[in-house]
Amino acid sequence: QLQLVESGGGLVQPGGSLRLTCAGSRSDFNLYAIGWFRQAPGKEREGVSCTSSGDTKKYADSVKGRFTIARDEAKNEVYLQMNNLKREDTAVYYCAADLQETSCLDLLTEGLEVWGRGTLVTVSS
Repeated sequence: QLQLVESGGGLVQPGGSLRLTCAGSRSDFNLYAIGWFRQAPGKEREGVSCTSSGDTKKYADSVKGRFTIARDEAKNEVYLQMNNLKREDTAVYYCAADLQETSCLDLLTEGLEVWGRGTLVTVSS
């Protein structure tokens, strides 16, 4: 089964940047739609961004213009470049994968087959 590993989280000041990486364990990783989701303390998990296998991309309104999702097919990795970070971006960020792109592109937490364990992003001064 495909496994996902997130990395790149950490502590950053408001206005700063981070790049998260989601690494896939299998060569068919690029057939999957890959999404980034986050869960802040005391809140439900929410969708942040998704890229389909056909390079269709979707962003939550709260991150449009600040976050960029990209895929490196040669490395079996998907990145989330986060710029102009705000305190409200503080959360555990998860990547998730599914061969069906609908749930991912709708930024729905239900219906995605594979999840990573998450990486913590803390935005604080």
